[in-house]
Amino acid sequence: MNLQRILPGIVMLLVAGCSLAPSYERPTLPTAAAYPNTAAENQAADAAHRLNWREFFTDKRLHGLIALALENNRDLRIAMYRVQEARSLYGIERADQFPNIGAGAVSDRSRVPADLSPTGHSMISERYSATLNLSAWELDFWGRVRNLSAAALESYLATEEARRAVVISLVAEVANSYLLARELDELIDIAQSTLATRAESYRIMKRRYEVGAGSKLDAVQAETLLNSARANLALLQRTRDLNRNALTLLTGAAPPVETSPLSRIEAGFVRKISVGVPSDLLLNRPDVLAAEHRLKAAFVNIGAARAAFFPRIVLIGSAGTASADLSDLFAAGSGVWNFMPSITLPIFEGGRNLANLDLSEARRHLAVADYERTIMGAFREVADALAERRWLAEQVAAQQATLVAQTERARLAGLRYQSGAAPYFEVLDAERDRFAAEQALVQSRRALLSSSVNLYAALGGGGEDRPEHNSSSQERGS
Repeated sequence: MNLQRILPGIVMLLVAGCSLAPSYERPTLPTAAAYPNTAAENQAADAAHRLNWREFFTDKRLHGLIALALENNRDLRIAMYRVQEARSLYGIERADQFPNIGAGAVSDRSRVPADLSPTGHSMISERYSATLNLSAWELDFWGRVRNLSAAALESYLATEEARRAVVISLVAEVANSYLLARELDELIDIAQSTLATRAESYRIMKRRYEVGAGSKLDAVQAETLLNSARANLALLQRTRDLNRNALTLLTGAAPPVETSPLSRIEAGFVRKISVGVPSDLLLNRPDVLAAEHRLKAAFVNIGAARAAFFPRIVLIGSAGTASADLSDLFAAGSGVWNFMPSITLPIFEGGRNLANLDLSEARRHLAVADYERTIMGAFREVADALAERRWLAEQVAAQQATLVAQTERARLAGLRYQSGAAPYFEVLDAERDRFAAEQALVQSRRALLSSSVNLYAALGGGGEDRPEHNSSSQERGS
């Protein structure tokens, strides 16, 4: 048998080794096969994950705010640095799979006094060497190093998905804050118009009382209605300033001050999207993908913990040239080498290895529970957004009819008061209800638009990048 021919094969077998990690199997989907009440959904529309935010939203001013947030938001910036950190940690773990080879050169010149010299005379010795060194390379026969590298890769991929989740959340928060700003602008317009109308009514009632044509009660009631409108306007303006501060925090810069009612932007504000089936969340939701990567990392960590029970084979060596004279450093016959393989077998660790294995098993069970909880939470978010979109549409229609009825009621109450058939309190009550109906309609229309934004985010839309690169990255790292 030719040893030179089979030796490379033995080395490759040792390097390839085996893995003691349990085979990964994705847990069964802990949700229903379909979302509730989705029969009427438009399945012909684009899937959410195929539309980035520029395609989903049509408002150009919102585009500018989202772009500003993606550039300046500090939470997103922290998430990006965490991705860099995880990528570097993966690179460190992966480097342990390969030999660490370095070059070194040594020049050693020393003097030995006569009383320490074996010849009885002082002497000066010189030594020069140049070598390539292999430092502590572990032959990964049981897959310990490879499993640690795989765990670091899964942690990196999970962190990348967490960054995508921050992007989606940020896009949705900016869009909802923008919709709230437009809602508040419209409510403030309604409140200002109502305030002007009530100020004129109070002026008339006060004048009628002063000339004896009306009662003081009517004047006081008109004043009460006027002050109520002032208080409501102040509340809306305060809320608008607070929302503007929140938008500044999201975008990292002061957004432009503008007033644009919700009614000007709601038509075609978002594109229609298909909800698909719950299993799509496994491929599109970054938080679900991140949970699965953490679960895979827990599986391979078990392999690393199991490998600790088996011998570790470490190679240390060097090869080069050495000489007592610098001019003869590379002369024939000056070659030197050193090879020190070592094998260590754990005999007594005080239960450390067994405890590490138990810890890895417990963390796998935790990762499974976290994965299932994440899926169930994602399912609920989609179902909630679907329910909101369905019932808010009916609520908006009902409130539109209510506003028409309340407007007519206020007109008739005014006519009845002018003809003396009703007290002014009836007019006051009708005006108050009409104002409340106007506000409720605007709030419901904004909530309906927000439900579409929330559904888009819940389905895994919102980012510019796609998660498909993860599988290729994992294949390259394995």
